[in-house]
Order: sequence, then structure tokens, then C-alpha cells
Amino acid sequence: MSIFAWSVGTAIFISVIYFVALVYLQAVRQKGVTNKKALFKEVGIDNSTSKKIVGFFHPYCNAGGGGERVLWTAIAFIQRTEPDILSVVYSGDTDATKEQILAKVKARFAIDLSPSSVHFVFLQKRRWVEDKSWPRFTILGQSIGSMFLAWEAMNKLIPDLFIDTMGYSFTFHVVRLVAGIPVGSYTHYPTISKNMLARVSSRQNWHTNASAITSSPILSQAKLLYYRLFMYYYSYSLRKASFIMVNSSWTKGHIDYTLQYKDILLDFIHLCSPLALVTTLGRPSKPAISSSGIVYPPCDTREMERFDLKGRERIVLSIAQFRPEKDHPAQLHAFHKLLQEHPEYSSTSQRVQLVLIGGSRNAEDAARVEGLKALAKMLNIQDQVQFIVNASYPDMLKWLSKASIGLSTMVDEHFGINVVEFMAAGVIPVTHASGGPLNDIVVPFDGKPTGFHATTPETFAQALHKVLTLSTGEELAMRTRARTWAVKRFSEEEFEKGWAASGWKRFLR
Repeated sequence: MSIFAWSVGTAIFISVIYFVALVYLQAVRQKGVTNKKALFKEVGIDNSTSKKIVGFFHPYCNAGGGGERVLWTAIAFIQRTEPDILSVVYSGDTDATKEQILAKVKARFAIDLSPSSVHFVFLQKRRWVEDKSWPRFTILGQSIGSMFLAWEAMNKLIPDLFIDTMGYSFTFHVVRLVAGIPVGSYTHYPTISKNMLARVSSRQNWHTNASAITSSPILSQAKLLYYRLFMYYYSYSLRKASFIMVNSSWTKGHIDYTLQYKDILLDFIHLCSPLALVTTLGRPSKPAISSSGIVYPPCDTREMERFDLKGRERIVLSIAQFRPEKDHPAQLHAFHKLLQEHPEYSSTSQRVQLVLIGGSRNAEDAARVEGLKALAKMLNIQDQVQFIVNASYPDMLKWLSKASIGLSTMVDEHFGINVVEFMAAGVIPVTHASGGPLNDIVVPFDGKPTGFHATTPETFAQALHKVLTLSTGEELAMRTRARTWAVKRFSEEEFEKGWAASGWKRFLR
């Protein structure tokens, strides 16, 4: 076969594939119009052109964490201010009904949503974004899995605007391709960051960089190449967004770095790959986004700020979902070190208690809690440690109203709503010296400290001891400063102002 004939045949084949794809996509979009009309009829909304649907992609909307507070606060704000918008949540929580989810939102966050203007599209393929489905190449597997999940979502209902509120930026390709609608994001944490690349490059042990990798120069270089490739396509995905909100200056720094990420060699490889053809099937792109905007997450400080700052009990309180990155073992080791160095804290008169409150999403989280209990027993501190799993919002408030110290050990915590809650409640925070707690939250107010930072079990123990030995006047002054700063900067009202100013509404067609 001549080169000319082969070229003509290839061109015809590609043209046929391209045409079939366009026909299929048009059929999906037409189905989306039909499904939208059916939804309006189901919820009793007049199907007029003024009615719009904003879709929130949040597969774990029933988890009850800080990310979920952002989701529900945003929807509550839309319900109050935009009567012509129907909020749709793409959820993988198929084990719960709409009524059960809304009841949990009210119990956990004290957010009362109107059922008439919020709807759920339940997705069956959430397993494709779970850790257990990808024991190797986890971030790549979860990102590809999120694309399948977004495909399912768009085949069930196409909104007028798609907002990812969990950080699944690879879904943008699918939504732009299938639905041809604007996409936006509220990003809590970068999927990959320059810190992660640096740790692999320096062969540093981490929960995302196992010792089997760090001990091998060859495996470390291979993983570094994998991370470079992933960073390239993560950047490519983020630039598909029309707007990106982030939750802290730390996250903004990493997201803006990723948006500007360039690699000439990978650019050439990409242009020669089928992905370059796929991306042309969507509607023409606007100029790529170049930066993100900070919208601090909401903390409902109204009830917490009424707690009495005096008479606090000797309780060290942790509030964090039982996930690996929260590093609960570090809290147990720090508390063990405190009791080792100051045995008086085990006596009856000065006894100190560590209370760990957190959400457990699945069997893996439950197993993690059991492992933590075993660690507490091994350290012989179990008599002074209490675990409270999936506490209700009122119960959490009770602990916040009487605790003295708030403990957070996560490295590179993207923001730290739990730390804001500590401060609003008058609980003095002791946090890891990184991320949001270092740069945005536990910062001086009126030139004086609002809490403490640490990096190791030893320094955490020292900080805890320092708080426990503050004079009554120093303690009250610090609690007052912490509360004033938290209420002033991180309230629901401040979040709503930032959400409104982000410009998301102008992308509704």
C-alpha cells in the first residue's frame, strides 16, 4: 500500500470516528435537556428559561467533614439569595436517602436546607475513586476513576454550571467534552503538589512515599517521572476551569504553581497523543485560567463564641476525620511524651485527658480507629485517652465548650476548620507548623500569639505543657485573642462574601 493511500485511509478513519463521537455527544446533550425537564417537573418547578441548575460534584457529601461544611453552606447561601437556581449534588452515598442526608446536615452542621431547591443524583460507580480500588498508582487511578464517575453524572443529568467541591479536577475534561458547559472548582487540597515532588526527589519517607520507594534510587526516579507526568496533566485539567476558589494561602500557592507548570518535552508528547484529538471535541475553550482566589471555609462561630472562656477542664481535644493524613498516631505519641516528661499530669489533681473526636467514613477508617486504640494501649496511655467516633454536632460543641487545648498534627493541612473551631470556642490551638494553621489561622493578633506550633512529638509535648502552665491572666488573654481573630476572619458571613465575589454566577448560561 502506498503512503498516499495509507494517509487517505487514516484520514477517513479519523474523520469517521470524529463524526460518530460528535453524533454521540449531541445525543447525550439532547438527553440532558430531556432529563432536566423531567427533573423540573419532579420537583414542581415551572420549566421556564429563568430556572438554572448548578451541579455540585461531591461523591462523599454525607461524610460530615470540613469539606462538606463548605458544600452545604454554599448551597444554603444559594437557596437564600438565588430563588431561580436548583442545586444538584452528585453523590455516591447510595446507602442514604435525600431525607437522611439533609437530616445529618442539620444535626452535624446546624444547617437547615430547603428540600424543594436541592436535589441528589446518586452515582453507582464511586468505588472507582476509593483508595482500596487503586492499591498502586493511587492518585492516577482515582483521577481516572473520577472521570468515569463524571461520565455517569453527565449521562444522568447535565446542569448549567458544574462545580467540583472535592478536588477531582480530571472531571473537567469529561464535563467539557460531554456537556459543553462551564466548570468551576472549590479546591481544598492539591491532588499533587511541588512538596510531593520534592519529597520523592529527596527520597523522604511519607505516607505517600513508602520506604520501599525511598530506599531504591531506580524506583525513586521512576516515581519522580510518574509524578512529573501527573503534575503536567493535573495542570492541564485545572486550566479547563472557568474559575477556581481555594481555601487558604497555602493551597493557593500550590494551585497557582500548578496552573503555571510547563514542560516542553511533555507538551510535544501530548500534542502527538490521542488526548490532543479528544480535547478538540468539546466547545472552544476560553483563555486558560492563570490563578485562583482565596475563599476561606466557613466556620459557624455563632454558638461557639458564646462559650465561657473561664473554668476550662484539663482536656486536650482533637477534631479530625480518621484519615491517614490527619496523623492521629502523632497525637498519641505527643501525649505519651507529655505524660512521660510530666507524670503529675496522670495524678488525680492535675490529670489531663486526650479526647479524639472524628468521622469514620468506611471500614478502612473503622480499622484505623482500632489501630489507634491499640497504639494507645501499647503506649500505656489508654486510661487517659478517649475516642468518640461520628459525634453529633451538639456533642462536639459540648467538648469544645469545656476543653482547654485543641490539638492538630496534620502536616501541610490545607486549611484547618477544626483549628478555627478551637479558636472560636476559646480553645487554645497547638498545631503543626505548616499549611493553613501556620500561615492563615494561628497567627498573631494585635501583635500577640493566638496559639502554638510544633513539628515533632517532643515539641508538641512542650507546647502542650506550656499551655497547661500559663497563668490565669495569660491563658484568658490568649483565649480572647484567638476567639476574636477566628470570629472576625472565618465566619459563615465572610465565606458567603467570598463565594459571592468569586464570580461563579456569571458563568451560568
